[in-house]
Amino acid sequence: MDGNILEDMRGALRGPVIGPQDPDYDPARRIYNAMIDRRPAAFVRCADAGDVMAAIDFVREHDLEFAVRGGGHSGPGLCVVDDAVTLDLAPMRWVRVDPVARTARVGGGSLLADLDHATHAFGLGVPAGIMSTTGVGGLTLGGGHGHLTRKYGLTVDSLVAADVVLADGSFVTASESEHPDLFWALRGGGGNFGVVTSFRFRLHPVGTVIAGVTLWPVAQTREVLRWYREFLPQAPEDLNGFFAALTVPPGPPFPEEIHGRKMCGVVWCWTGDPETAENILAVVREPGPPAFHFTAPMPYPVLQTMFDELIPTGLQWYWRGDFFDAIPDDAIDVHAKYAENLPTDLSTMHLYPVDGAAHRVDAQDTAWGYRDAMWSGVIGGIDPDPANARAIRQWCVDYWQDLHPHSMGGAYVNFIGADESRDRVEATYRDHYDRLGGIKYRYDPHNLFHANQNIKPTA
Repeated sequence: MDGNILEDMRGALRGPVIGPQDPDYDPARRIYNAMIDRRPAAFVRCADAGDVMAAIDFVREHDLEFAVRGGGHSGPGLCVVDDAVTLDLAPMRWVRVDPVARTARVGGGSLLADLDHATHAFGLGVPAGIMSTTGVGGLTLGGGHGHLTRKYGLTVDSLVAADVVLADGSFVTASESEHPDLFWALRGGGGNFGVVTSFRFRLHPVGTVIAGVTLWPVAQTREVLRWYREFLPQAPEDLNGFFAALTVPPGPPFPEEIHGRKMCGVVWCWTGDPETAENILAVVREPGPPAFHFTAPMPYPVLQTMFDELIPTGLQWYWRGDFFDAIPDDAIDVHAKYAENLPTDLSTMHLYPVDGAAHRVDAQDTAWGYRDAMWSGVIGGIDPDPANARAIRQWCVDYWQDLHPHSMGGAYVNFIGADESRDRVEATYRDHYDRLGGIKYRYDPHNLFHANQNIKPTA
């Protein structure tokens, strides 16, 4: 970027503007996925909505490429683009809770840790994610699922309003009563329609939960998955449990004798009466005696941090996902095959339940296209060593190709890789795609916001 343009940007904004010659440049361009190594022209750390408006005007008037960064967890690295400007919302980390109205306003750069901490003080929470380091913005705009989905629905089901800076630099509030078409699109349509500077969520009662982990030897994957597919959908909605294939990490709560062993298992979250949790989970012996079973009461924000240290920022990542309405025996065979051949100690597969309360929202009420899905699956090749990047990617692609024929065709938009085809985005939105294209045309006719899983504007 021309040095004069960089200086003009610095003069126009309250927040810092970081260029390639600045000492903070290399730290600024690092995101959660270390497989992404890109060199943007500049980082604009927006201090407030006014900075976002000024930055949008600046990049539009100078015909600059740009991307938006919230928490930086984008697997395909959509928040950083070579030679573009990244609008970094990191300074906008704030949460304001109204305990009487049971709502929270959340800054566009906030992480789940910020949201969970602020709301937990009042015995409240939002159904969102499984890691505290995830950005609220990216997760919400993609739809959002996590430990509380069966009980309280998707993250977007708790969204009541959003402040948005549009492609023309104007500022609007989207809700059921203001710009309802934009509000509909924001609930699952990704970052296609503007920069959300703040979200307002409806809050739900959640305090101390019963968290649990049950593990079985990987050789029992078939038996466990057959049991899991029958048990969880009919279990009380207070119980959430996502299935995983994994290598047991060293350290508590896992005993030393299972460290480093390949396992399959379920991570539990029980939000009901603590006294009944053990009775509900007594069935974990049905597919065969588990190698490990652990439950403990813990504050919900503590459960949200359970995986933060295991998979911190700076690892090599490659992931792909799909939605599933069933787990047939042929798919179970695929899971068993790849679980036995995890390429690295951190590589994994998760099946997140998206039934329960998420199914009680009408398919036409939000842009989320798969209200009939039972599970949102993700396959993640993960390792700290760049030398293993090709191996983890190949394992993930092979796994996905063998499993995809058993899927519903689309995926949670945040689990789509950058190298996947445009058809995958269209499949993810199903018959909502044309409506989304029309809304895109109304609010962003020139596709200024295209560093995302892009929806083309259509008149």
